[in-house]
Amino acid sequence: MTPTVPMRTAVTPQRRRVALFAAFFVTGSSMATWVSRTPAIRDAISASTAEMGLVIAGLSAGSVLGISVAGMLVARRGARLVVLCGMVAIVAGVMVVALGTAADQGWLVATGLAFFGYGMGSGEIGLNVEGVDVEQALKRTVVPSLHGCYSLGIAVGGLGGLAASTAGVSVVAHLAAVAVAAAAVSTWLVANLAPAVGQEAATSGSHGRASLGGSITGFLSVWTERRTLAICVIVLGMALAEGSANDWLPLIMVDGFALSAATASLVYALFGVSMAIGRFGGGYFLDRFGRAQVMVASAALAVLGIGTVAFAPTPALGAAGVFLWGVGASLGFPVALSAAGDEPVGAARRVSAVATAGYTAFLVGPPVLGFVGEHVGLRSAIVVVLVAVAISALFSRAVSKPTALSRQQSSV
Repeated sequence: MTPTVPMRTAVTPQRRRVALFAAFFVTGSSMATWVSRTPAIRDAISASTAEMGLVIAGLSAGSVLGISVAGMLVARRGARLVVLCGMVAIVAGVMVVALGTAADQGWLVATGLAFFGYGMGSGEIGLNVEGVDVEQALKRTVVPSLHGCYSLGIAVGGLGGLAASTAGVSVVAHLAAVAVAAAAVSTWLVANLAPAVGQEAATSGSHGRASLGGSITGFLSVWTERRTLAICVIVLGMALAEGSANDWLPLIMVDGFALSAATASLVYALFGVSMAIGRFGGGYFLDRFGRAQVMVASAALAVLGIGTVAFAPTPALGAAGVFLWGVGASLGFPVALSAAGDEPVGAARRVSAVATAGYTAFLVGPPVLGFVGEHVGLRSAIVVVLVAVAISALFSRAVSKPTALSRQQSSV
């Protein structure tokens, strides 16, 4: 029996795209607010580099939890509900981080980051399922530009962190203001998303049992697909490249180049700008040259940029490396997620699997780089990221649009 598609409310693809732009921007600016104040937060909670790695791991732990349940929730209830819960968790997380900083409690900061990570992880699934649906409705590349809004939010949030640090605004006041603004925008954007996108209607068999669309077995089945596994390898490396910058870049610039916290925030904002440039401009190259070729070029730029940051003799050259790092890493995650959603049936499952791989990199990356950086310095530690990105390039063909033959051969 063929599943029926749930009815959707009349929200135009253009209007949904604007709402998705807002969602990605809010997420990015909230993330950058936390990252840009990490030097001050580290000092406030008196954490070493290794201890800070464990605190930051709360973000990734929450993210992995979020994506582990979000795919099934999207299949059962639709993407909008998942996005709503994600935005609530992000706002709550920012507030708890502020409270943890004020109380000088690292565990409370980590708890706030776990809430924030849950919101980002679960929202990542809902937002990308919505984005792929809008992309198919408009018949043009959309998902990278959505992630470009996240990067734009990173840039704006980074500049906000610079301004707040320079003006002497306390971390608590800064984070509280961002949380209030995020809550206001989230109320509007959720109202402009269609509720049933990604929802897979249950079908009954001879015994009245529901189909595997929203079951645990159904979600585990995607891990037997060769193409999905290859995309997961790609996103492991590319997500590590993006996530390591989000987690450590301000501290790399402070500890590795002896820059002030305010200047490090400015360099971090440059990373956000470079990511935005790559994502907003990436649609043209993707439509013209295809995903696989663009993925190889992106990985090469990321390797060059990370290597420059690791070995640059001057801060100026290091900043140039940050720009290349951002442009190179910009398309990895969105292109992989878009590729995972190529097939409408099971899109939520595959997007969830690929996002799980990405957030696994986010989970493992902070503590590993923190412990390695404790012994060899953060600049030397990011060579690990460089190697992971180089490996991901070897699997770039997996993101090409599937053909009828490739679909038949995709299962292990």
